[in-house]
Amino acid sequence: MNDSYLLRTLTGAEEFKGVAALLGAAFGEDFPPEEAERDELVIEPARIHVIEDAGVLVANAGAYTRELTAPGTPVPAAHVTLVGVRPTYRRQGLLTRLMHHQLRELRDANREPVAALWASEGRIYQRYGYGLAAYKRTIELDRREVRLLAPPTGAARLRDAAPGDVVAELAQVYERVRADRPGWSSRDSRWWQWRLADPPSRRGGCTARRALLYESADGPAGYALWRTRMSWDHTGPRGDTLVNEIVTATPQAYVELWRFLLSVDLTRFVRYSYAAVDEPLTYLVDEPRALGGRVGDALWVRLVDVPSALAARRYASPIDVVVDVSDDLLPENTGRWRLVGDESGARCETTTGPADLACGVADLGAAYLGGTGLGALAAAGRVRELRRGAVAAAATAFGWHRAPSTLDTF
Repeated sequence: MNDSYLLRTLTGAEEFKGVAALLGAAFGEDFPPEEAERDELVIEPARIHVIEDAGVLVANAGAYTRELTAPGTPVPAAHVTLVGVRPTYRRQGLLTRLMHHQLRELRDANREPVAALWASEGRIYQRYGYGLAAYKRTIELDRREVRLLAPPTGAARLRDAAPGDVVAELAQVYERVRADRPGWSSRDSRWWQWRLADPPSRRGGCTARRALLYESADGPAGYALWRTRMSWDHTGPRGDTLVNEIVTATPQAYVELWRFLLSVDLTRFVRYSYAAVDEPLTYLVDEPRALGGRVGDALWVRLVDVPSALAARRYASPIDVVVDVSDDLLPENTGRWRLVGDESGARCETTTGPADLACGVADLGAAYLGGTGLGALAAAGRVRELRRGAVAAAATAFGWHRAPSTLDTF
């Protein structure tokens, strides 16, 4: 790597246009101005690190300050984002330099024990200690091929609205649900504005986004964000209903929102790209196979401070285990850690006692949200059992009653 390359932090939001141009080149896309304007709602210049060559930005990595729900509780987590290198500067170690710098800064700041990201390619971030912690399911169905088994629930109403007109109601439902959904991120007013931004350049020929609220006597208990894309052939209408997200606090709200989405006039297909792997819809239709259900990676998680991260989450059953952890990039995490906890809380401290399990920091990241089983990691040879029965006990404790999922890409 050329020693003249300068690694620095953005001096202010006015530099973000240069970052947007860099990322456009890195991802092979032309980002329209409204894309940069949308991101400017949430960027934090003090958390964006760039490498420049003779005044030109050639590599970038940033983070957002948000919470990430872990099993049982929200945890402060750096939401790593805006990572890219100009094509003509690849293979020179710039990304590695940025990621090492970011991890060291996160550790030294001592405010976020966890980092999370979406990976353009999974092979990239495993080099930096990230483990695959949450998946997403893509549902694509012909609505004529499925029928809801649940009868109408009644005693409530659905209300259609422009999302910007009902932000308070959407946020109320989201906050009610978020605390119990591993993988979900906090949303303040800026993030709601970012989430609901809907410039025509992002619609791909679809209608503007709509909000559908489920309202009971106690107030809103669920919502869906959705849009349609119409098409026709010689047989008639063949439109799509595109679901952006569905958030519900009660089973009744979930059933009735899906009942509507599966019956929109002039549509034949329903598509939802951010379903959970344990999406309840699977158990509400007469033909689950018709839902499709491609599964792909979603969140990758990195434990920045192992003892703080493990103590921050809750555990599905009592756990008392010593884990021998290795971490080449943050040596403070390397060592033996005794984790004691249950559903009410946990503590994690260094110990000289014999280890029950041994693994790399990426494997703890993969297991952190309760979706990647320690048993599967052990079967892959990534987690080593040093005391008989330790994997089974720890795998049960690290699990959770809902699979992790995520609604926000960042």
